[in-house]
Amino acid sequence: VAMSHWAHLLSTAAKVNLLVLVVSVVFSWSSRSDRVPEFALTKIEESDTKDDSGKEPPTEDDADAEDLEVFYPTRQWQSIRPGQAVPAGSHVRLNLQTGEREAKLPDSENGNSDTREERRKKRLGKVDVDSSSFTSQELKKALAKMKASEKAERKAHEEEVRKKFRPIEQLKEEFEKLNVKMETDYEIMVKLITKFNSSASTLDEKVAALYDLEYYVHQVDNAKDFLSMGGLQLVIEGLNSTEAVLKEHAAFVLGAALSSNPKVQVEAIEAGALQKLLVTLATEQPLAVKKKALFALSSLLRHFPYAQQQFLKLGGLQVLRSLFRQKGMETLHVRVVTLLYDLIVEKMLLEDSQHGDQAAEKIQQYQQVKLVPAVVEQDWCVVVSNLLAVPEHDTREKVLKTVGVLMAFCKERYRGDPALSSTLSLLRSEYEELAAEEQREGDKDGYFKELLGSVNTIIRELR
Repeated sequence: VAMSHWAHLLSTAAKVNLLVLVVSVVFSWSSRSDRVPEFALTKIEESDTKDDSGKEPPTEDDADAEDLEVFYPTRQWQSIRPGQAVPAGSHVRLNLQTGEREAKLPDSENGNSDTREERRKKRLGKVDVDSSSFTSQELKKALAKMKASEKAERKAHEEEVRKKFRPIEQLKEEFEKLNVKMETDYEIMVKLITKFNSSASTLDEKVAALYDLEYYVHQVDNAKDFLSMGGLQLVIEGLNSTEAVLKEHAAFVLGAALSSNPKVQVEAIEAGALQKLLVTLATEQPLAVKKKALFALSSLLRHFPYAQQQFLKLGGLQVLRSLFRQKGMETLHVRVVTLLYDLIVEKMLLEDSQHGDQAAEKIQQYQQVKLVPAVVEQDWCVVVSNLLAVPEHDTREKVLKTVGVLMAFCKERYRGDPALSSTLSLLRSEYEELAAEEQREGDKDGYFKELLGSVNTIIRELR
């Protein structure tokens, strides 16, 4: 009986000790949190990561917020029903008396609690990329707010641009009010041609119309339009004018329209432009007229073998040769030599190139142009080499290039020309000094060194 009594006492003591231990633990947790005075086990969490079964609850990545039953916490402890989603940052505890999970709003540092709407305003006011701090709906609203801000900034920028630049429709309206109309190049050329062709226009008005036309027909498309509206034929007929100033500007417009424009070149030669230009150069005319006529002739002949062939048949070389016998035409001499150089070189380059059938056809056309034999026959070799005596370095440079090209055909003629030998010796001495001065100034590959090289090349080939 005594043993049984002691055993009963020990069992009772053990139960008392266990109860004291549990109470101590509970009060210890309660005092550490300083928030829950009642007899309950309280655990403050930033967010629940596992439910009672030990499994992680569905997150916003697994299901939309609309699919979950949301628990709306208050400042008082409330029981959490199964399946309810607890907002992030809520205080959660396990009530040991009822065995249920409970939650409430967290206390602020000053003892007050923020409402749910206030927390949302704070979150949306300052973006936080931490996904655990926002629901999907809050992030969508924040993104929409950012897009709206960007759209507003873009509209403000567009409005600022509109203030600086007026739309074309408004400009047209303003011009119409001022009786000013925005015209296309085509419309302008039509007016200029009409003014030039009108018998009511004065000489100055016709000259002004040609002057403006020259500006527009430089463009390839404008030159084609100029052709279609009959302007080309008018300026060709203008070469027959008795007024020298009209001849000059008509030739200038013609040359501008012909430059690098095969379609206009074909139409011009069929309209008799080549004959009229040669007549202008062969007859007595002011220097300004012949200068513009030579410009138009050069534009017509370049890269057009058929025109070059017709040029030779009509005695074009003799016409150009006559310019060297006329007084006051010295400024045209280097232009003529440059034209001959370009025509000879363009044929040589095409023959040396290897392309398709189109190039072969053009080579065949150039083979019918006997330019070099005609140059040699009419003694252009000496005409060209005599220009080396001029004092201008630019003219000498172009003449030296032409002599170098003609060397293969005029070598014997040059070897028997003592004047050329003397001129080359003087040029070599002059350019040796100028090239040495360039080197002393630090220019090792200067302009005069290049001219000296051309002179020395010709001298070596004549030995």
